[in-house]
Amino acid sequence: MLKQIQGSKAVAEAVGAARPEVISAYPISPQTHIVEALSALVKQGDLGNCQYINVESEFSAMSAAIGASAAGARTYTATASQGLLFMVEAVYNASGLGLPIVMTVANRAIGSPINIWNDQSDSMSQRDSGWLQLYAIDNQEAVDLHVQAFKIAEELSLPVMVCMDGFVLTHAVEQIDIPEQEKVDAFLPPYEPRQVLDPEDPISIGAMVGPEAFTEVRYLAHHKQLEALDVIPRVSQEYAEVFGRESGGLLHTYKTEDAETIVVCLGSVTGTLRDVIDERREKGEKIGVLSLVSFRPFPSDAVREALKNCKRFVVLEKAFSVGIGGIVSSHIRHAMRGREFVCHELIAGLGGRDITMGSLHAYLDKAVVDDVEDTTFLDLDVELVENELAREAQGRRSGAIPENVLRDVMKRAAQNTAKGAAK
Repeated sequence: MLKQIQGSKAVAEAVGAARPEVISAYPISPQTHIVEALSALVKQGDLGNCQYINVESEFSAMSAAIGASAAGARTYTATASQGLLFMVEAVYNASGLGLPIVMTVANRAIGSPINIWNDQSDSMSQRDSGWLQLYAIDNQEAVDLHVQAFKIAEELSLPVMVCMDGFVLTHAVEQIDIPEQEKVDAFLPPYEPRQVLDPEDPISIGAMVGPEAFTEVRYLAHHKQLEALDVIPRVSQEYAEVFGRESGGLLHTYKTEDAETIVVCLGSVTGTLRDVIDERREKGEKIGVLSLVSFRPFPSDAVREALKNCKRFVVLEKAFSVGIGGIVSSHIRHAMRGREFVCHELIAGLGGRDITMGSLHAYLDKAVVDDVEDTTFLDLDVELVENELAREAQGRRSGAIPENVLRDVMKRAAQNTAKGAAK
């Protein structure tokens, strides 16, 4: 059913259509509207016997989700940024216990310094937590991925993060096709847990495992992730058959067949990149976009196939590993090992900075002739960086970097205002 609706509320309706039995909720921007909308659906009785649990923290939200899932309930929660970091211990426990919890991560920068705007540093920090990670390119895919996520999670008995860019998607109002209840019921069968706590047949979960078996347990976790490489595209195909539209899968390609340069990305920046590629194609440039949907498991074979004919690839990353550089690019290099390639890393959009078509064009003008550094920070304000480095070189008591840089920004803004007034 087509609706003009905010992304967060559309996701809430999709989650509701999946008939969750327990929702544990702690609000944190920018996912708050999701759990608020779900609470309204529960209060109105639209979700049947669903138990909505208000908890006191994100750690409690995941802990409650673990208990509910272990008891055999279809379970959902949502978080973002510092909230995801707060629940990390329980995040690892959920995957280690093999519990098919679905969680929305409304991607937002993590501090310090405090920043509430979008990048993907929060979910990227949990790339080794054992959860599947699926990234939505737009709100329609965010809606579709949530329905698919329950089926994927329950077939594999693994938890799934559905990652959608905070504010960019969560707060955008647009026309979205909300899955109809009858079709969701046809696509998603009732939950049959692989393991369940039952007072009539008591067992323990979360046992301590020593050196004699820990390697084997961790190997099996890895093996199940690799199983998902077959399950994710199959579930996407099944979804297309029921709902009549393709969504999800391992990755999306756009004008890559004859591309000499391919830009690799995750999430909503795909739309901007496609517009940039269209403009460059009009000038005769052979360039395309590869957008990853599944980051965990990482689809190495599919990536290798998609990039097999290009001369170079640029990996646009909305997070990076301090001290070494790109995160996604390291995975791409691993997938392409044994082949000759040129790889450029483009770090962009950190802390919500706009990724403009103009800046992308300016960068790509140089990247397509390999006239860029291995790692580039898009629109880096060199003056601010040099001012702070000079300050630190002048004295030990130079102060905190975030505050110093912020003061420089405000000082420059005041100077520009004064110059404008003088004219």
